[in-house]
Amino acid sequence: MVSWGGAGRTLGVLLFNLLLRLGSISCDSIPVYAAVNKSVTFHPSHQMPFKEILWKKQKNKVIEWENSEFKAFPPFIDRVHLDPVSGNLTIFNLTSSDEDEYEIESPSITSTTKFFLYVIEPISSLTLTCILTDQNITVQCEIPEHDNSHPGLLKYSWDCPSEQCKDNSASEMYFDMKSDYSQKIQCTVSNEVSTKTSSITLATCFGNPSIHFSRSRISLGLSVLFVLIVSSLLLLGLAISRGT
Repeated sequence: MVSWGGAGRTLGVLLFNLLLRLGSISCDSIPVYAAVNKSVTFHPSHQMPFKEILWKKQKNKVIEWENSEFKAFPPFIDRVHLDPVSGNLTIFNLTSSDEDEYEIESPSITSTTKFFLYVIEPISSLTLTCILTDQNITVQCEIPEHDNSHPGLLKYSWDCPSEQCKDNSASEMYFDMKSDYSQKIQCTVSNEVSTKTSSITLATCFGNPSIHFSRSRISLGLSVLFVLIVSSLLLLGLAISRGT
């Protein structure tokens, strides 16, 4: 079985970094993180009273306060609140299409304040799966594809008795066949809005989590079985030869 989870995450990270290089995210933007279907508030931290305020998403207007009147623009109508005193903008019921750069403009400030909003799917579930080869056990820490819209913001951590679990931030963990199959392997995945943890024992990779065994025991069992089969065949042959 071929797993594309790791390859998909790697490609996502490359695309994320490429966008950064192309300048789609301004270097002077303040990053803000929020979950899908939740709300977010931008705080411009302006100390002087505002006379007029305009919030924009890139070049498009979000909401405007002028002559003591508020006017929201699609698709933010009935989804935004502007505080004219602080200049804070709150957006409700966030969708992935809300992700972008926002900025406040006002005659009361000499320069605009920009924010880049990341709208992130909370991690809904976490699954640990195994891939067995002749020499290795690969444990993969996987989340649903629809939760993986921001691979560059995902963080992985592992906990287990083995040394390789320490300070490992990869999405996969490798164990050799001589490892203790009874040890508990725990993976934690987090982004800026959620965290999920799951665990298994290595014995689970062999189809029965209640059986704790070692490679040496398997080899010993096979050897004993082979001796018994050979002995039975020899006794059967001897009995047949005597009967004839």
